[in-house]
Amino acid sequence: MKIAVISDIHGNLEALNGVLEDIKSEDCSKIFCLGDIVMAGPEPIETLNKVKDLMKSDDFKIIQGNTDKMLSVFSFDTYNQVVNTNAVMGSAYLADSKILSDKDKEFLKNLKEQEEINLFGIKILLVHGSPRKNNENIYPDMPLNEVEEMIKGTNADVIFCGHTHKPCGYQTNTEQTVINAGSVGRPFSESPDSCYVIMDIDEEKTTYTIKHKFVKYNVEKSAELIRKRGFDGADKLAKMLIHATSRYPE
Repeated sequence: MKIAVISDIHGNLEALNGVLEDIKSEDCSKIFCLGDIVMAGPEPIETLNKVKDLMKSDDFKIIQGNTDKMLSVFSFDTYNQVVNTNAVMGSAYLADSKILSDKDKEFLKNLKEQEEINLFGIKILLVHGSPRKNNENIYPDMPLNEVEEMIKGTNADVIFCGHTHKPCGYQTNTEQTVINAGSVGRPFSESPDSCYVIMDIDEEKTTYTIKHKFVKYNVEKSAELIRKRGFDGADKLAKMLIHATSRYPE
């Protein structure tokens, strides 16, 4: 059985559709999504509706990302905090909050923060940031002891996370596998390609392999769509889709 793990779509329907086509070509039986569906993207409402359609299948599981939680209950305190971190992301937060309906926000609010899944005796834990916090960063090239501290107290064989938009993986001294799935809609890299994970399970042996896969999509179209949204800094987010050299737009 093949499982696809996706994360951090960020309103990029063009990228999501490209990844879903690739998942279909890989013959994956299930899709696990680690959240951050909407914020700061080209087509937030259309992307959210697509995810809602996917949720009609029992083979699609999704948890809440940190920006999903932020958007579910808008407050000017949160807005000011985001603006202090990055003005463009603050503008995106405000713009997205205005176009999401109350039902959309309630949907985001009710997503599970984490989910445990058992497949053929393999314990899988889905988180957004880390098992401790939905906005904690698991980056490439971290000291292993830092990663082990973040997952302390968990008993999952495999922990899937996102949030940083940077794919990576760790094998811990507790024989746990930690995999960051990267980002479908806003990769923080010089390449604009979407990234997701394929977990291939041997059902009889109860063993598995995990790989990251990169998918090309029409990034120029997505960049133009976000540019047309017109909020302050939308043009900078458009440039980041094509070539991201930092986590936040400068």
